[in-house]
This record gives sequence, structure tokens and C-alpha cells, in this order.
Amino acid sequence: MAARKKPGKLREFGGRIGKFFREVRTELKKVLWPSRSEVIFNTGVVLVTVALVSISIWVIDSVVTQLLRLIIVR
Repeated sequence: MAARKKPGKLREFGGRIGKFFREVRTELKKVLWPSRSEVIFNTGVVLVTVALVSISIWVIDSVVTQLLRLIIVR
């Protein structure tokens, strides 16, 4: 005969899940959400930073590649 879970265990599990979601909701109310203009500005900063870092890595890679070609060819 298969073992059955006790109804109390299932109810306890459901209660814990409910408590978790109530606590999540409470914590989300405490979050200071950024304004639309802050999000747009910060997105711009991230995009510019990523572009600058990408260009820097590309330049460094190109220089190192050319130096290695000079060394290896000779």
C-alpha cells in the first residue's frame, strides 16, 4: 500500500508558500523604483560605457595582433 502524505504536511507547505509570497510583496513595497528619466539616463551611460570599452579592446587587440605579426614574420 502506498504511503500517503498527511493532510497537515500539505497544509503546512501551502502556508509556507503563502507566507513567502506575502513577504515578497512586503519587500517589493519597500523598493525605491527609479523614475523614467533616471532609467533612460542610466541606460545611456551603460551603452556609452560598453561602446568605449569595446572600442578600447578592439584597438588593443589590433595593436597586439600587428606586433605579433611583425615578430612572427621575421
